[in-house]
Order: sequence, then C-alpha cells, then structure tokens
Amino acid sequence: MRLLLAAPIALSMLAVPAASQAQDAEPQTAEEIVAAMQPGWNLGNSFDAMCCSPGADETAWGNPRVDDTFFDDIAAEGFNSVRIPVSWGNHTGPAPDYTIDPAVMARVKQAVDRALAADLYVMINTHHDSWQWITKLADPEQHDQVKAQFDATWVQIADTFEDYPQELAFEPLNEVGFDEALTPGNDLDHELMAELNSSFHAIVRGSGGGNADRLLVLETLHTSADQVHLDALAAEIEALDDPMLAATTHNYSFWPFSVNVAGYPSYNEEVQDMLEATFQAHVDTFTSKGIPVIIGEYSLLDNYDRKVERGEVLKFFEHFGYLARTSGITTMWWDNGTHFDRFKREWRDQEQFDYISTAWTTRSGTAASDLLFVDASDKITDKSITLNLNGLEFDRVKFGTTTLKAGKDYSLSGTTLTIKAKVLKRILGDREVGSSAQLKIFFSEGMPWKLNVINSEDPSVEDATGTNASLTIPTAFNGDQMSTMESVYADGSGAGYHNWATFPEFWDDFRPDYENGTILLTKRYLDSLKDGEQVFLTLHFWSGQTIEYTVVRNGETVTGAVA
Repeated sequence: MRLLLAAPIALSMLAVPAASQAQDAEPQTAEEIVAAMQPGWNLGNSFDAMCCSPGADETAWGNPRVDDTFFDDIAAEGFNSVRIPVSWGNHTGPAPDYTIDPAVMARVKQAVDRALAADLYVMINTHHDSWQWITKLADPEQHDQVKAQFDATWVQIADTFEDYPQELAFEPLNEVGFDEALTPGNDLDHELMAELNSSFHAIVRGSGGGNADRLLVLETLHTSADQVHLDALAAEIEALDDPMLAATTHNYSFWPFSVNVAGYPSYNEEVQDMLEATFQAHVDTFTSKGIPVIIGEYSLLDNYDRKVERGEVLKFFEHFGYLARTSGITTMWWDNGTHFDRFKREWRDQEQFDYISTAWTTRSGTAASDLLFVDASDKITDKSITLNLNGLEFDRVKFGTTTLKAGKDYSLSGTTLTIKAKVLKRILGDREVGSSAQLKIFFSEGMPWKLNVINSEDPSVEDATGTNASLTIPTAFNGDQMSTMESVYADGSGAGYHNWATFPEFWDDFRPDYENGTILLTKRYLDSLKDGEQVFLTLHFWSGQTIEYTVVRNGETVTGAVA
C-alpha cells in the first residue's frame, strides 16, 4: 500500500532523532511540536502505578523512583519526548473540591521539570482513572459526580502547569470506554467522549498563561484506530476549531498476532497489510488535513519472545517504524520496565531497541524467518530462504568474523538466498541435535538479519495423564520449536478457552518448555473443554513439522495420547 506522506516539515524533523533537537527549533504550531516529539517513550508503571491501592507511589509496580538523572539517560538513547502516565484518583480528596494530594502534585511537577530540563517534550494525562471512575460517566446516577471530579482534576493540573512552556502537552484521558450495558451503541459513547474532551479543552484554555496555546492531545474512544472512532474524533476536533490540537490512538498490532492466537504466529502479509491500512487511515483522517497524530502507546501485547517468535517481533517493529516515519506520525513506545532496565539504566534487549531506533531514520532488511532447520540425521543439502529487502540491496553474509564468498559459499537469485551445503556442514560442526550456528545477513543499510541455523530432527511426543489443573506432555523437541497449536472437536469446531478460534493462545493455553522437554496444557485451556469429548490437537512447529495428538477431559482427569 502506498502511503500518503505528511507535510515535509514532519519528515525532516523525524529524520533527526537527537534529543537536543527538541527545543532548538522552537516550534510553534501543533504540527511542528508533534513532529519534534518523535521519537517518544512511555514512563509506564510509575506514576500510573499510584492507581490501585491507597497510598501507593510510583514504586508500587516494581520500578524505582525517577531521580534527577533518569531523563537525561532516556534522552541520550535518542528520544525526543516522554509520556508520563499519571493516575490521580486514589490521591484525590472528596467532593466537592476533589483536592489532589499536594505531595503527589509536587512529585509529578518535579518529574515534569526533570524531563524538560533534559530537553524532552513531555505529555501527561489521567491514566488508570479512565477505567476506575471516569468510565462511570455513562451511569445517569453518577454522571454529574464523575464530571465534577474530572473537571476538578484538570482545573488543578492546568493551574499547576499554567506557566510551563509549549514543550509540555496535556492528554485528558487514556483508553477510556463506558459500560456497555449503559451505552448500547457507539453514538452515546462518542457523545460522552466529546463531553469530556470539550470540558477539558474549555478548562485548559480558560486557565490562561501558557495553557492558552498549549498542545492538547485528544484520544479516540478506547484509543482505538477503528475508522468509526477516528471519524468521531475528527468531528470533535473540527467542532473545537482550535489549531493547537492533536489526535492520539494506541497500536499493539493485530490482536491475534500480538498474542499468537487464532492461527497468527507470524507477521505475515495479512497482518502487515492491516498495519499499513491503519497508518493510512490516520493519514487520510488527520494528518492530510493538518491535524497531527501521536500514537501514544505501541508495542506487542506480550513482547517477551514467549508468545511471539523472536524474528516475527523484530519484523513488526521494523515495519512499524518505517510506516511511522513515512507517514509523519509521532510514536511513543510503551515501556512498563520490560524494555529499559531503570535500575541498571540499560536495555534488557539491546537488539530489539536497535531495530526500533534504526527505523527512525532508515529501513532494515529481514527474511521469511530467522530460523533455518537442517536435518541432523540426513545428508546436508543446500538451504534457501527468502529475503525481505524492504527497498534495500543485499550486501553480504558473515559467519562470525568471516565474510562468506558469493558463488562459492552462497548464491542470490532475486530475493532467494541459498546457503551452500559445504558451508552448512562447516558451521554446524558435529551436528548434535539442537546445536546451532548463526549467520548474519547484511544489507545496504540498517540492521543485519540474524539467521539461526539449527540441527534438528522430527519432534515427538508421548502419551500423558494429568488433571484439569494441568497436563504435561513429554516432548522431544529435537531442536525444533513450536509455532502454534490447533485444537478442534470431532465436528471441526474450536475447542478451548477461545472457542471461536481453532488455534488456542500461545502460553496462556499451552506452553512449550524446551529445557525440560514438555508441552504444558494449562488449567484455563483444560477447564474450557467439554467433558468427555475427544479433542484433536495438531502441534505445529517452525520447521513445518506437525504432530497429531488427542486429549479427553473426564471430570478432573485428563488423558492425552499420540494419534
């Protein structure tokens, strides 16, 4: 899909991710500010963690307090902005004043000051308040109380930061939705969103000072990118008639891919097309009309190399960064402490960050997979893999410090890279099952693609007996890895927790344990099976191998057998 590019100013500023650029340009318009905020990062599970127990502070969910050098370290990683989610409700007094604890307000102010001092743009919001009490706006009996607390919260925030520079932006909500029993359709939901956004807008603008032209970032219902919600927000922004507004949504990719359910273990063409369509919808609805867009959170829902295979994770982030850059949309990576170790001040997965940061300025080549399986018990033959050049040129292949020779060690025909048998034999050594070697494929720009060459044999499983608490299936993976699992009843309907799908959810329903040689079927999955009915499983592996298996639950007893 060919994307419509945003204004040239956005692309030119996106191309320079140095943190110091944020305030050097002294932007004035909403488009210039949003462009200068790219790229952005979320201080997740810190000030939003104050939400969920009385007296909880920013350390409640396992992250350290933000000290006076923390944001300097974030800026040094190339970020230009930081989103600071804040949950206010548990630190707010009773009606009618709804006074925010002065110590909490002072602490948030201190964090904002430190981020601004690090030359970062800052965006603050009301975060878990959205599902804790703002969602009750739909209840006629609670509407006025909720509205009064929402207004009082933003009056106090606006007053506190009245004299702050344009580098501070306000976001009124976060992923807010309303009780479906009280809002039978989108129309009322959108009316409630418009009511909150309009009130927020009037409060901030009416407070004067720097708030008169501060960037206000309005979200869609649920921060969804569905077109109906984009259109509703576009109508709100048009009605407010304020040039200093931006739109925001969140993106965690296509949900079945993001958690590996329903037969989407790979970042395939269908999932890629969906992401391209999402960016195009933002361009068509907002940026092409002069309304800048911030994707205030993005990632994968379970980004631990557990549910989604490693190479597929990297392909998603590479593509996401490219689409953001070429469509002029600012993005803020969601990080709850999973990515940047806030104690050690280093990335837990440096390579993943390298893919993300490289995408700020260029593309990286990838391949159909980062796994290449070689039968450990058979004669080695040439092996081929399809490259995704992504507009780049193939450069070279390396094994360790050795550059392989074109024609002799490998060949390239179009996008098909073939590694010669003699090279595979050399790098795989004694060919012990499960052992591996790694090749690096370099392109004209960007990150090299790591291709893991693995000695493998056909995997196998054994019969097993367990309870509805768990069934542990003895498994000889033999170097292979699971991609997904199919689960159906005799009539072909889906069997499992997500019975609308024939492929259960990786990890939550089934868990391969490569070290201990088992596949665990979880309590959630087993409890959802019909009592006494045979379930037919197909275990799928990344090598392309499959295994047929059957499971039956009789009360609390579960049996599994090789089909």
